[in-house]
Amino acid sequence: MTQEQINEAVKKFEALITEQSARSDLIKTQGDFLDYDNLDKIIIGVCGGDGIGPIITKESARVLEYMLKDEVDAGKIEFKVIDGLTIENRVKVNKAIPDDVMEELKKCHVILKGPTTTPQAGDEWPNIESANVAMRKALDLFANLRPVKIPEEGIDWTFFRENTEGAYAVGSKGINVTDDLAIDFVVTTTEGTERIAKLAYDYARRNKKERVSIINKANVIKTTDGKFLNLCKNIGKDYPEIITDEWYIDITTAKLIDPKRRKDFKVFILPNLYGDIITDEAAEFQGGVGTAGSANIGKRYAMFEAIHGSAPRMCKEGRADYADPCSMLRASVMLLSHIGRQEKADLLEKALDICMIENPKGLKITGRSDGCTCKEFGDYVMETVKNLH
Repeated sequence: MTQEQINEAVKKFEALITEQSARSDLIKTQGDFLDYDNLDKIIIGVCGGDGIGPIITKESARVLEYMLKDEVDAGKIEFKVIDGLTIENRVKVNKAIPDDVMEELKKCHVILKGPTTTPQAGDEWPNIESANVAMRKALDLFANLRPVKIPEEGIDWTFFRENTEGAYAVGSKGINVTDDLAIDFVVTTTEGTERIAKLAYDYARRNKKERVSIINKANVIKTTDGKFLNLCKNIGKDYPEIITDEWYIDITTAKLIDPKRRKDFKVFILPNLYGDIITDEAAEFQGGVGTAGSANIGKRYAMFEAIHGSAPRMCKEGRADYADPCSMLRASVMLLSHIGRQEKADLLEKALDICMIENPKGLKITGRSDGCTCKEFGDYVMETVKNLH
């Protein structure tokens, strides 16, 4: 390794420190959460993404438009379709999110977003940042909220994954110091950690959840994970009625499959990478990542999405019309709740439980022609909503 290579790496690291310090300062200036009750009109952006994304997003938007028809007709809610987030378009302009798409996203209050393809080493696409990561950072969607509930197994989990820091914060800005040495970075700030912890504890208090578990690997990742753990524990002191415990990420993955111990977990606070991994594991308990949605919450914007990818193989094999919309429909439940339409959220959730679990019509999604299409399942959900209403 030459001194020139070291100096170049140090220069890049210095730029990252400056960038993240400015972001930390910006967090301190933020105000309160947006009050949807005080808006003349709520604008819901519908951003399909790529792969199967446009198909399952369009279907979920169709269900939402059906449920919100009266408010749409009255001009209180507007659906805004936003194209341009395909991998081809992003690569064309060499940006995770093209400027014109970002401009349209910022005109919305909430966004229903389909899966997007993220390039990885060795594939056909250049190394551009994940559109999800870029959107979370640009709109400061600092909290990723994912619920998993299976009453018959005693599972009632809510995951609060920090969304803008950790190992993903500068995931596309690692340094290849030499051909033999590559270094990536993990980011933890006081402001970023405290706000996710407060959100999780406030949720636990409002919903009478008696336990909050802080997930970390502070025994090995001592600086950043140690900071995350200690800050969350300090916030927990303001909620004396709630039990705070701490778990290493590796043992947590084991205990979630322990029928006795997993019933004790209620609310989780996790750094970005651990939250991404463990919520996929948790989703398997209720039928897999294709059945799970997530909310990405900030103070000004919110985005709701599936937790699975864009399934390019399904598209290449001509099976995209048979894609499962349940993940996006579950995300739509959270969207309705977030904008204060709780009765409609409960109604849609009940309809999805009937269609996905009880399934009186026997309509199944297999991802192939031996099952129903995405649109047919959407029709089934709307029919069920109508019968329940």
